[in-house]
Order: sequence, then C-alpha cells, then structure tokens
Amino acid sequence: MINIAEIRKEYALQKFDTHHAHANPFEQFNNWFQEALNAELPEPTAMHLATVSPAGKPSGRIVLLKGVDTGFVFYTNYDSRKGKDLINNPFAAVTFFWAELERQVRIEGGIEKVKAEFSDEYFKSRPLESQYGAVASPQSQVVENRDFLERTYQEVLQKFDGQHPPRPENWGGFRLLPEVFEFWQGRKSRLHDRLRYKIAANDLWKIERLAP
Repeated sequence: MINIAEIRKEYALQKFDTHHAHANPFEQFNNWFQEALNAELPEPTAMHLATVSPAGKPSGRIVLLKGVDTGFVFYTNYDSRKGKDLINNPFAAVTFFWAELERQVRIEGGIEKVKAEFSDEYFKSRPLESQYGAVASPQSQVVENRDFLERTYQEVLQKFDGQHPPRPENWGGFRLLPEVFEFWQGRKSRLHDRLRYKIAANDLWKIERLAP
C-alpha cells in the first residue's frame, strides 16, 4: 500500500498579499469565485459546511452555494441533521477548496433563515425532478432501503402529475453572515499566503496576514 504520508504537491501557481487583496472581502471572494468559474472547475460552488450540535458535536458535509448578498446562501431540509444543528446553534463555517487554482477560502459567522418568499422563489426555479425529490425525501432520517425512496418518489410523481409542488414547510434556505474570512493561496515550501479579514470597531474590515 502506498505511504500516504509521502503524498505531496508543491504549490507554485500564484501569490497573494495585501497589495493584491481587495479591501472588502466580499469583493475579494467575488474575484476569486469568478476566476474559478472562468477556469471551468467541476464544482466551483461546492463548499464544506461545518455545524455544531447543541451537545457540542461537530459535523461536516458538502453543500452548494446558491447566492451571495449580505451573506452566503444555501438550501436544505430544516429537519436534516445540519438543519437542526443550525436552528439550535446558529453559527457555522464554510470552506471552498479550488484545488486547480491552489486556493482555499474559509468563512465563519452567524446563521439566519432566509425569508420564506426567497425560499419559495428558489424552490420554483429548481428542476421539477429536484422539487419532487425534496418533497419525497425525509432527509437524514433512517429509511429501510432504496425501494422506500423510489416508492415514495413515485407516489409524489403520481400526486402532482407533472405540476409544481408547493415548497415543503421544512425545506428552505439559510444565510451565513460572515464575521471572519480567510483567503489561502498555496506557495512553495509550504510558506502559503493566508490573509484574514475581521470586522473592526468602525465596521470596516481589517486585513491580517497569518503564518502558514
């Protein structure tokens, strides 16, 4: 078996310092995100979402970014594990890793639900099959087998017969409201560039360089 500890990659594509950084982290994120789109990465919107249960137990999973406004918006079943975590402990962290660009963005902050009409609008924009899937799936709940899911999905198909279903009340969006951003650019000799943005007392963002 290969020695996992010997797997290494040297990072040398770009550099990132305060001279290259935008004063506003949202603008800096938009710049990097656009570059990820231009590079035609396979899943540029994929982000790792970390939550913590009321008992203090962390968990993580990949979700897809669906909007950036005053925060970072994503959607899920409110009765799922992450949904319950976020409702009971409304703080989270997300991480984007764009390996082909040797970049990572970490964002931490509080969580709020998006307005119902905002969730309604997005739900209607989804492919019809995805809408049916959201209605049929008791996300994160134990089910007996795959047949249960297929059978439930078919029941939803028959019930709505090609029509758009209403958004389930337990399905909708969350918005992460950033308190901290960190932009990471891989560099040679593991001397990576790390710039952290934190809100200062005057509501402006303070940029700090972190040791790698």
